Amino acid sequence: MRATPTTHVEPARWSGITRPDALRCDVSAVRAACEATLRQNWREGVRHADGVAFAYTRPSPGHYPFQWYWDSCFTSIVWRRFEAVHARAELESLLAAQREDGFIGHTIFWDTPLNERQRFTYNVTTTDAPMTASIQPPMLAWAWRIAAGDPSSVPAIGRHYDWLAANRDLDGDGLIWIVQPDESGLDASPQFDAIWGARAHGLPGFVLLVHRNRHLTYDLRRILDHGGPVCCEVLTNVLQSLSLMALGRPSLTRAIVARMYDEQAGLFRPLTLPEDEQMPVLTWAALAPLALPDLPEAIGRRLVEEHLLDPKRFWLPIPPASVSATEPAFSVRDSTPGVRRYWRGPTWINAAWLMWLGLVRLGYLEQAELLRARIGAAVAEAGLREYYDPYTGRGMGASGFGWSALVLELLEPDPRACSSYLSS
Repeated sequence: MRATPTTHVEPARWSGITRPDALRCDVSAVRAACEATLRQNWREGVRHADGVAFAYTRPSPGHYPFQWYWDSCFTSIVWRRFEAVHARAELESLLAAQREDGFIGHTIFWDTPLNERQRFTYNVTTTDAPMTASIQPPMLAWAWRIAAGDPSSVPAIGRHYDWLAANRDLDGDGLIWIVQPDESGLDASPQFDAIWGARAHGLPGFVLLVHRNRHLTYDLRRILDHGGPVCCEVLTNVLQSLSLMALGRPSLTRAIVARMYDEQAGLFRPLTLPEDEQMPVLTWAALAPLALPDLPEAIGRRLVEEHLLDPKRFWLPIPPASVSATEPAFSVRDSTPGVRRYWRGPTWINAAWLMWLGLVRLGYLEQAELLRARIGAAVAEAGLREYYDPYTGRGMGASGFGWSALVLELLEPDPRACSSYLSS
């Protein structure tokens, strides 16, 4: 499918291209629902053990009580629209949990203790750990730039990226590596099936992986020395690059293209050690570099025209599907008895937002409008759900899901969106 792009859109012209009348939803009602969900999910207090204050948005009150790193980054971006104090406080709570060496974990427990099952399955090295020993996509500095100001003026943020460079960059090129599928935030995405096999997220063997990595203290190099596998994942490095640019540090885009771009296929692929020659399942992560403002235009156009806009793969009625619909692994079913496996087909709002940023930057305005209309209609009909059926828009997963409030970034665009919010 070939789309005819319109002229590249500069940020200054952004206010002239949105057409709220073209949306099939009541934007004011969706906005009210987003604010109500964020306020309902807000939690603040003081940790009893040491008196450290915290404030954050629970992803979903019933299912997700803790503070998750990238969830807080996403919800802080939306909080700036309603209450800037909350936006900053949410990100400051991540920094309040930071270790002296700069590390910030995937999940911070604050004053909600782990239950017996969680102590057995979570990525902790001790039963009384205040947070996991694993990471999530390191987008703190980018979220800070969007929601709170200049991250380079906050030394603790710089220390966080220094820790990542020292501990998760294997080759000195800036790209960071993960030791478990859930460190990508994409959990059971089928792109990891060939890498972790029977130990992939959501399978019985995953507990064995957790316990092996727990024994090795989630140390990347120790894990690699013990046979790995470890993965240099595309989306993780896209968000790392956006954060480095937000800090005024060098972009990783050149390295992402040099090492992960498959020129023949026009897609990005994860790297693994030990090397795995199996072709990974095609998921939306292969298109995630569209969010990079310095991605070479020719590559971006291939991602859009050859892949994203293909109605047989990603451009389903509620796009983008999280897995190409042509893949055998694609499924709109999200669970088997007792286990929910995420990111295997349904559409997520954060993925739609990142794809939309690329469409806008490259001037595919008609397609960007269609994407925002379809996503807006799904949220208006089903409410803020964790993810959505890509064919029907049916809400799936947790209800009252905080980061789905990112729909407002599409419905009420920020002029900075054309540059992935990195322009002044």
